[in-house]
Amino acid sequence: MPQTGAVPIDVAVGILMKPNGDILLAQRPPGKPYAGYWEFPGGKVESDESIFDALQREFAEELGLHVRSAEPWCGVEHRYPHAHVRLHFYISHDWQGEPQSLEGQAFAWQGSVDVMPLLPATIPLIEWLDQIRGRKQ
Repeated sequence: MPQTGAVPIDVAVGILMKPNGDILLAQRPPGKPYAGYWEFPGGKVESDESIFDALQREFAEELGLHVRSAEPWCGVEHRYPHAHVRLHFYISHDWQGEPQSLEGQAFAWQGSVDVMPLLPATIPLIEWLDQIRGRKQ
């Protein structure tokens, strides 16, 4: 049975931003809820982890990247049919390595975001990020 209860699942989410403002989006792989949707990479925070530790682990497992530092940006709660999540967004300008598709997912650096469909909780964040990056959609 899907978890949609009152206690949200904490999820660490990373926004990698290049000096030119491009951001990394990943496509959810087959077999996961919302397969084929684009999102910022990340994953569930384990009970023994800090949010930043979870962010580092998820980026290593999914993309083969080492996030050296990241700043907390915002938090968003969202109820999906399969889960109630509390998303902790971090922005990083400091990572090591090039993204690799370790889970068979597609990924893309985006200036003006032109990949679809976007995961519902991601959509408002694109507009907020465009304000930070000084871009218009």
